[in-house]
Amino acid sequence: MKPLNEQISDVITQEPVAVFMKGTPQMVMCGNSHRALQALHAAGAPITAVDILPDPRIRQELSSISGWPTIPQVFVKGELIGGADITEELAESGELGQKLDEALGAERAQEVKVVELELA
Repeated sequence: MKPLNEQISDVITQEPVAVFMKGTPQMVMCGNSHRALQALHAAGAPITAVDILPDPRIRQELSSISGWPTIPQVFVKGELIGGADITEELAESGELGQKLDEALGAERAQEVKVVELELA
């Protein structure tokens, strides 16, 4: 089993759009996570979600990797976009859609999946 920080880094670098959130897209456990998801949906993003709630170490490792203290955290092609407020602002201005077009192409699939990290 890979160390937790490697699993988190793998999701950030390998998934086109990664959202570390409280809960899952099917069962969101936080208003800010919900707002970030809505902004990503509106911009046509494929979403890979990771629930940080199963273990406090997930949030600790994530914040040490990203340097960002709050949840949710949204990454596009390995780059931290920010949390709910920034993601919403980028979606409203059209910048999020542009960023997604540049990073992933305009003909991207809008799939939603959940990655569960292996916890020792």
